[in-house]
Amino acid sequence: MKYLGSFEELVLMAVEALGEDAYSANLQRTLEREARRPVSLGAVHSSLERLEAKRLLSSAVGDPTGGRGGRRRRIFALTREGRSALREVSALRHRLARSRVTVSK
Repeated sequence: MKYLGSFEELVLMAVEALGEDAYSANLQRTLEREARRPVSLGAVHSSLERLEAKRLLSSAVGDPTGGRGGRRRRIFALTREGRSALREVSALRHRLARSRVTVSK
């Protein structure tokens, strides 16, 4: 399993949740809203670059948008490895939560 920082994990989950709307500004807004804390666009960009380098995300340039002066958005998507990493982290969290219950009895 590739190491995932906690913010990287949140970014992967947000990319998965947003689907075709997973572009950096939308990811930032979603992360701020759901995490209930400030999230800088720079932190999102850095994480997206790291996750692409780890081959957990891929990206493609979308169609031009009228509201952005015709500029294109870079849309992110989970790779097979990214989905697998999220499943592994979720399973690990579940095992750890269960072991805490078992130990405390």
